[in-house]
Amino acid sequence: MDIANRVVLITGGKRLGAAVARELGARGADVALGYHRSRDEANRAAAAVRAEGRRALVCAADVRNPGDCAALVARTVDTLGRLDVLVNMASRYVAKPFAELSDIDWADSLAVDLTGSYLCARAAIPHMRAAGEGRIINFADWVASSGRPSYREYLPYYVAKSAVIALTEALALELAGAGILVNAIAPGPILPPDDLDDSGRRAVTDATPVGRWGGEIAVVKAVIALIETDFITGETVRVDGGRHLR
Repeated sequence: MDIANRVVLITGGKRLGAAVARELGARGADVALGYHRSRDEANRAAAAVRAEGRRALVCAADVRNPGDCAALVARTVDTLGRLDVLVNMASRYVAKPFAELSDIDWADSLAVDLTGSYLCARAAIPHMRAAGEGRIINFADWVASSGRPSYREYLPYYVAKSAVIALTEALALELAGAGILVNAIAPGPILPPDDLDDSGRRAVTDATPVGRWGGEIAVVKAVIALIETDFITGETVRVDGGRHLR
């Protein structure tokens, strides 16, 4: 699928989502950005898309809410005329000891990291079917794709992201005949958290075979590849610099 003149919906307009939006705009796509709390970041990303001469839309949406997901897709189609690509990037990444996890912690993590991807895909698929093609790109995690938990205190996140991989595979099988390809990206050390100190950053670098953080461009390139492919579906692509090998 050529990116130029396509319409892409990205859930999550902060950090990596903003970088993906900017690059797709530079390559000629119109971009809709769904955000929950990061309105300013989403607006800046939209401004960057418009600076490339492309259209951009910013919509508030809580992906835990089926109505919000449906409305986000509907507004994208109503405003931008179509929907070719859905990139599910909304995520909740919070450390909490197992003994302190509440029912709400569990439910919120699965709702944002798993169910939101399903709900947005469910709303987008009829439009892609009508067009005869589409791309859905979900976001998992390198730890989930490795098949074993590596960090304590992220139990709901790990379970949700593992399920995202299963969702990706099952949707790929369901939709292949409709020309809709579904894949996932499993990022590793891409951007250091703002609160990670120098020693923590070095520890990650030392544990990564390529010896560095990937930077946002590593994920951007993976998204572009999975949009442009005409034959890959049901795959989870690890973008982790070989982190899963250690």
